[in-house]
Amino acid sequence: MAMQVILTQDVDNLGKAGELVSVKPGFGRNYLVPRGLAVSATVRNKNRLDHEKKVIESKVAKERASATEIAAKINVMTLQFERIIGGDEKLFGSVTNRDIQEQLKRAGVEVDHRTIQLEQAVKALGKYEVPVRLAAGVVANLKFWVVGKEK
Repeated sequence: MAMQVILTQDVDNLGKAGELVSVKPGFGRNYLVPRGLAVSATVRNKNRLDHEKKVIESKVAKERASATEIAAKINVMTLQFERIIGGDEKLFGSVTNRDIQEQLKRAGVEVDHRTIQLEQAVKALGKYEVPVRLAAGVVANLKFWVVGKEK
C-alpha cells in the first residue's frame, strides 16, 4: 500500500519540491518526513500546497542561485595536496572527500563532503578532476593535483 506525501525539497529519483508523490509507507515515515524532505498529504496539507509551492519555488531558486555562485568559484580553482611518498612514488595515505572539503573550506568555499563525487580515495600522484553536486542540476568540476614530498 502506498502513502502520499508532498515534497518540500527536490529528491533525486522521486520528484521536485511541491509535487504530490506516492511512496512506500516506511520510506515516507522513516526517511522523508523526519528529514524535512516531505510532509504527509493530509487534506489540510493538500489545501496549503498551492501557497507553499510558491514558497518552495522561491527557496529552490535561491538555493540554485547560491549553488551556481559556488560552482563558478569551484570551476576556476585548482587545489594541491602534498602527501609523503615512499619508494616507487607510492603514497603514504590518500586524498579523500573530507580532505577536499577541508581544503575548499580554507579557500573560502563551504560544501558538504557528501556532495563531492569522489568514487574512491586517491592513492596515486597526478592530476584529477572530480564533480561536486551542489544542487539539482548544478554540478561543478573541481581540479586538483596530488604531489609528493619527502619524509
